[in-house]
Amino acid sequence: MIHIVCTQLAPAIANLDANIELSLETIQLAVAEHADLIVMPELTLSGYMLASIEEARTVAITRDHPVFARWASEVAESGGVVIGGFAEQGDDGLVYNSAAVVDGSGVLAIYRKDHLWDKEKLIFTPGSAIPPVIETSIGRLGILICYDLEFPEMTRSLALRGAEVIVVPTNWPREQHPGGERVPEVTIAMAAAHINQVGVVCCDRSGLERGQAWNEAGCVIDKEGWVIATADADGKIRADLDLRLSRSKWITDLCDSFGDRRPELYAAVTAPKTAASVDIFSSDSGAKLAEPSHAA
Repeated sequence: MIHIVCTQLAPAIANLDANIELSLETIQLAVAEHADLIVMPELTLSGYMLASIEEARTVAITRDHPVFARWASEVAESGGVVIGGFAEQGDDGLVYNSAAVVDGSGVLAIYRKDHLWDKEKLIFTPGSAIPPVIETSIGRLGILICYDLEFPEMTRSLALRGAEVIVVPTNWPREQHPGGERVPEVTIAMAAAHINQVGVVCCDRSGLERGQAWNEAGCVIDKEGWVIATADADGKIRADLDLRLSRSKWITDLCDSFGDRRPELYAAVTAPKTAASVDIFSSDSGAKLAEPSHAA
């Protein structure tokens, strides 16, 4: 059983120093609550509503930046793991929307967001690697960032590679939804947890940033797909999860959610994009669909 603490922060836009201090205070408070897994939002160290790539470069840092050593120091004694988002300055000169996974030994992994949302595409470069599954002292952690969650291939890939919980730093823009319903992102996370029989942890953010409000819909979801914790008045999401339960994919005595897969039937879904697949599936093709055959 691990204790999870996520905090919906309101970073200061384009103010690295202030956000470093905010992240350290957040980690310290979570450690005081005996958190094993500490999660902060997407782009915690930079803010989200960056105006340009030039502004992003003023707060972009490398994986060697001292902030990550400070994160490591904060959890060294407790044995915890910290995950939080930042704007990454790559060795290639490009800027990435990234998340760092840190324990007491230092940086365990950096993941660069593969699927960029909307105007992020004007600032960041998408990652080019599959999301990592990281072996840690508290369990095997799979990492996604925000919009990545909406691609079922991503959550399935992590689960197939042994992730015991999928951790998702997010910034979900405020949207209207019918009364009594959850925002779509949470529903997607619940479905991903259920079909993969794996816990999902989503850490949204708070505050008003350059006119943009947020859903503030962070949550912890168990392997059955049920939301077991949401944010309190202070923006804290707290929950306990037994990650060992995610190792079994049996739903009933006769239903194995992984063993019952038929990968040989899924080629059209998993194949790389081609001109033919775009014609059939893409919304850019005017919703062109294959016609059913009526041949005898």
